[in-house]
Amino acid sequence: MPKYKLLALDMDGTLLNERSEISEGNAEWIRRAREAGVTVCFSTGRGFVSALPYAEQLNLDSPMITVNGGEIWSKPHVLYKRTELSPYYVRRLHALAKEHPEVWYWAYTTLGIYNKERWFEPEDDYEAHHWLKFGYYTEDDRARELILAEAQSWGALEISNSSPWNLELNPEGVSKASALRELCEWMGIGMEDVVAAGDSLNDIAAIREAGLGVAMGNAQTAVKQAADVITLTNDEDGVAEIIKRFVL
Repeated sequence: MPKYKLLALDMDGTLLNERSEISEGNAEWIRRAREAGVTVCFSTGRGFVSALPYAEQLNLDSPMITVNGGEIWSKPHVLYKRTELSPYYVRRLHALAKEHPEVWYWAYTTLGIYNKERWFEPEDDYEAHHWLKFGYYTEDDRARELILAEAQSWGALEISNSSPWNLELNPEGVSKASALRELCEWMGIGMEDVVAAGDSLNDIAAIREAGLGVAMGNAQTAVKQAADVITLTNDEDGVAEIIKRFVL
């Protein structure tokens, strides 16, 4: 009997290797975990459309957490809960992005993604969309720090990252951890029954709150410090190693 009932996996930098693939080793051990009765759940910053092909590849008919907890799916295509980002803040975040011309930015809606090269028309009709998450990417540390400081000063957003060079912004209180808590309640289990694995700041809260929090070998330093254990990297079948050592 497995000790844990739910395995919550980040995707990029965790389940997926650097070629954005699920390795044969990871796929095999996920299959074994499912056969043993463990629920395997994606817990990702990706949107549903981007995550779905990987769920289909693994034949997962289990819950999914997408856009950093902005959406919780009881199974693929069956939405359990969605928390939208206010158009007021999307407007402010977009204006902040335009103050830094070197910074790439994007925004998730319930219907798709807009970005620096493909924004909606008319540009100021923010209310016409159902927003989920806003993001910035830049390798210019100073620009990123200025954006972070400004967004933090509003006191209304959950700010994390999925790489050292980006910022991801959700409504305050919305995170992978908050989504996992709700998912556990729906499933009738406790957070102590969860293994949460990831590599970036958007994984930290879930890693801290789970029964077992696992940092990937390639994780950011802060994530490793928050974790109970550290596994192999995403290019070394680190997820398979988690299942072998701790789940089964």
